[in-house]
Amino acid sequence: MRKTKQMKQAPDSKSAQKSVMAKPVMSTKAIQVAQADFASTFDAFKNANDTRLAEIEAKASADTLLTDKVERLNNALDMQSKKLERLTLDAARPAMSGGNSSIVSEAKSAWSGYIRTGDGSALASLEGKSLSSAVDSEGGYVAPAETETMIDRALSEASPFRAISTIRRVGAGTFKKPISAGGANSGWAGETDVRAVTDSPQLELVEFPAGELYAMPAATQTLLDDGVADVDAWLADEVRDVFAAQETAAFTAGNGVNKPRGLMSYAQTANESASWGELGYIATGTDGDFDDEAPIDAIMDLIYAPKPRYRSGASFMMNRRTVARIRKFKDADGNYIWQPSGQAGQPSSLLGYPLAEVEDMPDIASGSASIAFGDFRRGYLIVDRQGVRVLRDPYSAKPYVLFYTTKRVGGGVQDFNAIKLLKFSAS
Repeated sequence: MRKTKQMKQAPDSKSAQKSVMAKPVMSTKAIQVAQADFASTFDAFKNANDTRLAEIEAKASADTLLTDKVERLNNALDMQSKKLERLTLDAARPAMSGGNSSIVSEAKSAWSGYIRTGDGSALASLEGKSLSSAVDSEGGYVAPAETETMIDRALSEASPFRAISTIRRVGAGTFKKPISAGGANSGWAGETDVRAVTDSPQLELVEFPAGELYAMPAATQTLLDDGVADVDAWLADEVRDVFAAQETAAFTAGNGVNKPRGLMSYAQTANESASWGELGYIATGTDGDFDDEAPIDAIMDLIYAPKPRYRSGASFMMNRRTVARIRKFKDADGNYIWQPSGQAGQPSSLLGYPLAEVEDMPDIASGSASIAFGDFRRGYLIVDRQGVRVLRDPYSAKPYVLFYTTKRVGGGVQDFNAIKLLKFSAS
């Protein structure tokens, strides 16, 4: 996937310092304005929806214009939420820095030279010093650790799955992990009592192979020659959204072939009869929808489906269209069960638990498992193989220079007891 974006040229001396200092202030003000707009829209949504629910209770139906208004406000909340998320990511993005520092690491200087001019001789000479790993000219070069860290940090900020899952960095192409599926027996005994022999734990060996994820940002050679922007920050910013979108799709529904195995690809079984290797689900009792009389009951049952030790760190996961449905629900005391975040960069909540919006989760439909709940840090493992490789290509898309950037990522469920699903079915 190609994405073209020009690198910014930094002005000189005082004007450069002024622009760098102004960015955080401007970002903070924009976030505050976006938060205020979101809060105002949410208040209007609650008022309109309260009126709609009152009309349904009194007349068994609601005015069409009022229903349309509620939907418009609901859609506006989605758009404002995306805007607030984008502003928060931009504010957290590594700032572009000038290139006038007198103290520049040897590895960073060599890497910058390769990105700007294509000269990899300095990178190749650093291989023996363990500052960089060179590969042949057709395969590109492995980025320095600082560059890889910057890309990983930017990716974590943009990926909802990474924000709630466990991430393990490995040096091999496949990560293998023994998991105790049943656990060992235990008991009590006095100081001199004979201890009964306990059963051996039931171990399962799970494998997480890493597939290759790639992106191809572009810049003009003129700007590479003339710009003084931090190339590491530029590259991290360019690949962030592309990598995050591809990763999230794989973490959700990937088949495990040259990519992570997604949550939705595992067998789904009614929770009371689910065994290791299967994700247990709770049924809503209505095919393709929530129950009309008590829509919240199924969500409450889902919360109590995992064992107590998994609930303290649990989160909900669903897409924005499912969130839009749930946003209208109230509890028995008349309180909305969905609440917006009180702080930029923090997730909204559902019945007191954080809610991660993952666009690749399935829509509500007949037999769909559209909502997941549980402790994803215990339940889902993301495997990052060390090393981000970049191949500079000035020939394929003249006058642009392409940067074929690859990263190896794997993933899958590591504890099937930690995550449960809500299935929109009668049973």
